[in-house]
Amino acid sequence: MKKQWIVRVFAAMVVAMLMAESASARVTLPIYGDAAALKNTCAAGLKRARADIVALEAVPLEKVNVINTLNAWNAAQARVDNVRQPIDLYANVSDDEKVRAAADECLTQFASLTTDVFQSEKLYQRIKAVNPATPHQRELRKNLLNGFEDTGVALPPLKRAKVKEILDKLEALRQTFEKNVREDRTKVVFAPDELKGLPQAYLDKAPRDDKGNYTLSFDYPEYLPFMQTAEGEAARKRYYIAFTNRGGEQNLAVLNEIMQLRLEMAKLYGLPSYAHLAVRHKMVETPDMVNNFLRDVKGKVREVEISEVIDLRALKAKDMGKKPDEVTFERWDVSYYQEKLRRARFDINQEALRKYFPMPAAVEYTMAVASTLYGIRFQPAEVPTWHKDVTYYDVLDTKTGKQIAGIYLDLYPRDGKYKHAAMWQARSASRIAGRNPISALVTNFNRDGLNHDELETLMHEFGHVLHGALSTADYVSDAGTNTVQDFVEAPSQMFEEWARRPEALALFQQVCRDCPVMDRELIKRLDEARKFGAGVRYARQHRLASFDMKLASEKPGDALEVWQSIEADGPLPYVEGTIFPANFAHIANSGYGAGYYGYMWSEVLALDMLSAFGNNLMNPVVGRRFRDTVLAQGGQQPAKDLVRNFLRREPNSKAFFAEITGQR
Repeated sequence: MKKQWIVRVFAAMVVAMLMAESASARVTLPIYGDAAALKNTCAAGLKRARADIVALEAVPLEKVNVINTLNAWNAAQARVDNVRQPIDLYANVSDDEKVRAAADECLTQFASLTTDVFQSEKLYQRIKAVNPATPHQRELRKNLLNGFEDTGVALPPLKRAKVKEILDKLEALRQTFEKNVREDRTKVVFAPDELKGLPQAYLDKAPRDDKGNYTLSFDYPEYLPFMQTAEGEAARKRYYIAFTNRGGEQNLAVLNEIMQLRLEMAKLYGLPSYAHLAVRHKMVETPDMVNNFLRDVKGKVREVEISEVIDLRALKAKDMGKKPDEVTFERWDVSYYQEKLRRARFDINQEALRKYFPMPAAVEYTMAVASTLYGIRFQPAEVPTWHKDVTYYDVLDTKTGKQIAGIYLDLYPRDGKYKHAAMWQARSASRIAGRNPISALVTNFNRDGLNHDELETLMHEFGHVLHGALSTADYVSDAGTNTVQDFVEAPSQMFEEWARRPEALALFQQVCRDCPVMDRELIKRLDEARKFGAGVRYARQHRLASFDMKLASEKPGDALEVWQSIEADGPLPYVEGTIFPANFAHIANSGYGAGYYGYMWSEVLALDMLSAFGNNLMNPVVGRRFRDTVLAQGGQQPAKDLVRNFLRREPNSKAFFAEITGQR
């Protein structure tokens, strides 16, 4: 009788939730003004989630069906999503250190709860017992069973308990690692003459101390222009080393512990390495497939990288009045001489390009491209936000006029904020729950405008925003960017291309009539300059992916020693005294551990899918097909099927290998 009562109550809760979801078109994120409010929400969310688990476990096995199990799971998952996802965002954007700390604590508790859920034999049995009727239901069931098995539900009790212990510890270590990077407020002090070469606009905005010295942080609007234009090599070296050492020695120990725990966990499953565990449900399926791919990349880019470094060294030698073999070319020289070569050979000045892409016109341009391609429009609205700089937009379908999503934009740097560029899927879609998604874009851009590299970054991250916002997946767990990791970057990498083509950039005059026109000749020179840097750029991607795979192998080794050997295997030496692994947050995150190769693997798919547009990148018919066959689907279809359905053929890597050798 008690079980039946729980099931009836739970069914009523599901119906109430579905009705509540569809009652209002616009749903916004909660605003946490203090840590106490966040903690209260977290506690209530955890309590409700545990009650949902009990109710799901109580469904009699002989009565399991799609409605009382898969749909009920979805309703419970949506409630967790409502609490956990905004709190994850707050851990990275709140100005209040206490709020960030409370958010981290809450995420730790939810991570532990998730492990409990996916180690529940009762839930596992009920998901196995479901008889799905549709392809999307079958995919959800498969993905959930993979999740249960990856969390150890099928292991003997002692091993299962050890997996939980490891997973809880890994989440705590991830948070520690990321916090050490995020909270690093080191200031690098420079005398005024050390900023020779930097534009006046930069000097006017750069902070100074009471002695007149410049005090620069690790925010990208301060670091990147400095490395590209500061004439003094000693100053560039000092800033490079400080920037590369973010996170500190403490993070090296954290990273080593993460890798040992992952290896220990893999062995509990009877697997030889964490890489075997991490990739078995991804597109590549095996570490051998990844390593073969990385060998192919290395074979293509090595000579290109060497050739580019020779050109850069020659330019430095010319500057110094010496022969190339008389000068040493270092890593802190790369950005400076790449920028100098772009100006000399291609007449490209990245800082001067900011006038073409002022803020917020650059954002409006990005939205204009998306609107043209995907049949949507963005309507600003006044809603509560976590900071005065944050803006909000409703996303409307142009055909129906209905609101289909919401997006938040948090674009400019500040203390305590996430230091890179990323999208948070703050609320996942669900068609069966009538649930609209919310995406949040977090960047650290120059308020005055973007250079062309930064425009590409904006387009890339906005590609993730669109992937989340245009999702119409049936279930929360499969919505938006909830795809396999070695596919998830493909839509965003493809969207970068709209920062490079004349037919797309012509839209800029529609959003900024006073902006200078970027003519075809300038666009051509930009593309030629980009091709020149392909060797250095992809060689670094190869090293990062190789480093990740080595740390996920049967014998991880010490993280710093591994990195030193990998970085030294190229035309530039390892820089003594630097500890780059201490801030390589991607691989501290379980989503990218043994998965960093996915950036290049996804780009293979992105550039191949781009071919469907042919010579008309602004074709709304193809754009709508991409929206429907890829963006809308999320992870409710296998990634390989998404690509095939859009291309209407098998994918290939021709465009990718042309790109990484500068030949596309």
